Amino acid sequence: MVPTFFKKLLLYSAGHTYSNLSRLFIRLFVGIMFMQFGIRQWTYFDAISNDMIGLVGMSGEATLVVVIVVEIVCSTLIMLGLLSRLAVIPPILLMLVAEDFILTNVVDAPLEMLFSLQPGYVPILFIGIFVYILLAGPGKVSLDYLMSIRFLGTDRQVEEELDKA
Repeated sequence: MVPTFFKKLLLYSAGHTYSNLSRLFIRLFVGIMFMQFGIRQWTYFDAISNDMIGLVGMSGEATLVVVIVVEIVCSTLIMLGLLSRLAVIPPILLMLVAEDFILTNVVDAPLEMLFSLQPGYVPILFIGIFVYILLAGPGKVSLDYLMSIRFLGTDRQVEEELDKA
């Protein structure tokens, strides 16, 4: 019925995972995507800063500087896998503020606009990916893992320590 090749392929693909490469890919992907927002805002800083709304008592220009720093610095840390779990917290907070701003300013939008793919879905997508990185960790292809080997000992000792935790 099913050729042997397909049976072997199915069994092989079901039993093999590449979780560390998957985590590297997701870190690189979300880091590049998030960083491009920061670079674009940095490039058009003068035009954007005039229209930026201030947060937490800051001016619009100061808020934009904070946003750009979070987007560029945290993206770099995430891509490198350096302090990954800490580096995703500021972007999560930033995206929560962005989503709140989008939802509170779409009051007069027609109902079909609320259910279509408008710019409001971008913060939610980033939040989802950042929460995944927060929960899953950076993986073995990261500076976090290399530093843990350096400070805690050999590869086997690190795995034993992580299993105990």
